[in-house]
Amino acid sequence: MRRTVLKGGLRVLTEHMPGVRSAAVGVFVGVGSRDEAARLSGASHFLEHLLFKGTPTRSAMDISAALDEVGGEFNAYTAREYTCYHARVLDEDLPMAVDVLGDMITSSLVTDEDVEAEREVILDEIAMHDDDPDDVVHNLVAATAWAGTPLARPIAGTAESIKALTRSQVKGYYQRRYRPEVMTVAVAGNVDHADVVRRVRTSFARNGFLDGDARPARPRLADRPRRFHAGEARASRPFEQVNVVVARQGLVRSDPRRYVLSILNAGLGGGSSSRLFQEVRERRGLAYSVYSFGLGYSDAGMVGVAAGSLPGKADDLLRVVRTELARVVESGLTEEEVERGKGQARGGTVLALEDSGSRMTRLGEAELFQKELLSVDEVLSRLEAVTPKHVHDLARRLFSTPETLAAVGPTR
Repeated sequence: MRRTVLKGGLRVLTEHMPGVRSAAVGVFVGVGSRDEAARLSGASHFLEHLLFKGTPTRSAMDISAALDEVGGEFNAYTAREYTCYHARVLDEDLPMAVDVLGDMITSSLVTDEDVEAEREVILDEIAMHDDDPDDVVHNLVAATAWAGTPLARPIAGTAESIKALTRSQVKGYYQRRYRPEVMTVAVAGNVDHADVVRRVRTSFARNGFLDGDARPARPRLADRPRRFHAGEARASRPFEQVNVVVARQGLVRSDPRRYVLSILNAGLGGGSSSRLFQEVRERRGLAYSVYSFGLGYSDAGMVGVAAGSLPGKADDLLRVVRTELARVVESGLTEEEVERGKGQARGGTVLALEDSGSRMTRLGEAELFQKELLSVDEVLSRLEAVTPKHVHDLARRLFSTPETLAAVGPTR
C-alpha cells in the first residue's frame, strides 16, 4: 500500500494485488448528509446523481457508454459522512476509468434541465424507501436517537426538502464542498502506484482543480460518542408486519473495541447459529428476520437489534429480544460462542477483501476515518486477542444503558 498527496491536498492511495486482472478506483469525498444545513437536506445525494449527467466534454451517455463498452462496473453512493464514486474495470481500462471520474468530479455542469429531471428520479427513490419497512424503521430510530442533529435526517432528504432545493443551491454546494483537500482517490488491483498518481494528477487538473497548496483534511475522529437520546417512536404504516429496532448508544468508528463488538454481534445476532436467531426464529417462530447490528460514525454510534413480525407477535418478540439482551449483560457469551464469533469475523474479514473493489473501499474509508490503516494480519490478530471477558465487559457497557425503541407497522 502506498500514499501520495498531490498539490491541492488530493490524496492518492493504492494497493497492488498480485494475481488479479482487475482494478477498482474510488473517489471518496469527505462530504455527506451530516454536513448539510437543514435547508440543504438531501443536497449531497442530489449532487451524487447530478455528477453522472455530463461535463463540457462528455454527455451522460458518453459517461455510461465508456464503462459499459469495456464491461466495467460503475456507480456511486452517499453516506452520512462521505460520498463515493467508484468503478471496477480490467486493469488495462483503468486509465479510462480514472479520466471519466476526474472529469465528473471536477467539471460537471449541473444544468437546470438535469436538476429538474433528477429531482423526479430522487422523489421516486424516496418513495421507494418509504415503502421498505426496514428503511423506515432505521430512519425512525436515527431520528429519535440523534434528534436535533444532522445525523437524524434521512440521507436522501425528504420529499419536501428535495422539492425545495434549487439548482443554485446544489451548484453552490458542489463548488464549496467538492475540494481536493477533502478527497481521496483509492485504487486497488493490478496497478502501479506511480502510474496511478500520474494519471490522477492529469485527470483531476481540469479547471485548476489542483491549484493551491491546501493540506489534506484530517481524519474525522472523536474519543467518545455524542449524546444518544433514549425514548420510543412509532409510525403507522399499512405494512403486513411490524418492524422494530431496539437500540442503544454504540461505539464511534475509531474505537479500538470495535473488534470486540464484531464478535459480540456475531454471537448475539450475526448468523443462523446466533442466540437471537435460535431463540426468536428457530425455537419460537416469532420472526423470519432478526439480527443485531453496530453502526459507527466519527462521533456517534448505535448498537441494537432489528426484527419484523406479524402484528400479533410483536409484544412477544420484544419481550424475547429484551430477555436475550439482559442475558448477555448478565453473563456475556460462552467461550464456544466467542470462538465461533471469532471464526465468523475472521472469515468475513478475509473473504470480503478477496476482490479489488473491497480493498479499494477499505483504503478510502481508512484514510477518511482512521489514524492508521491496519494490515489484514493485524486485524486478524486483534480479533484473535478478544476474550470472553472483553465481550462481557462491552455487553454490560452497551446494553445496560436506556434503550431507544422504534416501531413501524399497522395501527392496532
